[in-house]
Amino acid sequence: MIRTFVAVDLPESFVGTIAEIQQEFRGINVKLVDPEQVHITLKFLGDVQEKSIPDICDALSGIECKPFSATVHGVGAFPKPSYARVVYVGASPTDAFKRLHAEVERVLKPLGFKKEKRAFTPHATIARVKNIPDDRRKKLVGVIENQSLIEVGKMTVGAIKLKKSTLTLKGAIHETLTEVYL
Repeated sequence: MIRTFVAVDLPESFVGTIAEIQQEFRGINVKLVDPEQVHITLKFLGDVQEKSIPDICDALSGIECKPFSATVHGVGAFPKPSYARVVYVGASPTDAFKRLHAEVERVLKPLGFKKEKRAFTPHATIARVKNIPDDRRKKLVGVIENQSLIEVGKMTVGAIKLKKSTLTLKGAIHETLTEVYL
């Protein structure tokens, strides 16, 4: 079984800015994502049989979506800053990302992948939050609010990637299995 997901990679030029944003979270007891691994997940597929990878790749090649310009900006948190479990930078335009997400859902449905129940919000996770004391939670909320208007950069979304995710003690390691151009 291979743990997989479909994503949009961020440009290498964003890595430094993401790392700078993450520095603000040091000492708060959050688990930072390697800035070189940060991406926008369109759909998490979970564990799939290795033999089904070619079918997934074929399905993804059927996506009907034109390339579009996007901006990565603004730190936020799920479900909300005061009860953050995931800290992220957002991505817009939301409607273009939602169309791309809907296309991923459409082409993978015939392969048995169920549609995500939660509404899709385009974002790139930069940190995960476990249990933190109240004083650090207040600091976390402050950092999120202070970074809410930051701009990481502009990019063209011209491809999606099927990625393999290997979990390690130091965090997930992502490898591209296929790239599909829009």
